[in-house]
Amino acid sequence: MSNPSNTVHEVEATLRSVIQTLIDGQEGFQKIGENLKDQTFKHFFLSESLTRAEFRGELETVLHQEGIHDIKESGTPSGAIYRAWAGLKAKLGGGDHTLLVTAEQAEDESKEAYQEALNKELPLPVRQLLTTQFAHIETSHDYVKAARDASK
Repeated sequence: MSNPSNTVHEVEATLRSVIQTLIDGQEGFQKIGENLKDQTFKHFFLSESLTRAEFRGELETVLHQEGIHDIKESGTPSGAIYRAWAGLKAKLGGGDHTLLVTAEQAEDESKEAYQEALNKELPLPVRQLLTTQFAHIETSHDYVKAARDASK
């Protein structure tokens, strides 16, 4: 049986990694949503930004329950690159399709972060929460990919 303090540290590291990806998603969806011309896509992206913030809050609550209170994450370096790239594309007039391509690439990274987290040994309540969030992330990814393909 593993040491309980090791488990807490593993859970913390795992959740911090997913939280960084959620920060990327929250900021990226907002930035791209603000620049999309199609109102349906714009609404979806802005709504999805709020969902990522909600997911982040749920994971931060788990960390708080474990006694971890210094949760100041900033997103991942690749997420910052995607946000900057999306901003640049929008300024250069890359239409909705270009922005959706960037969003779909970022969503691939979100899926990867959740898959990595779910490959670790986690307490059942944490695993269930991540599994529920991951199902939403996969649905969102599929929507963004279909929107990208439809906007060619």
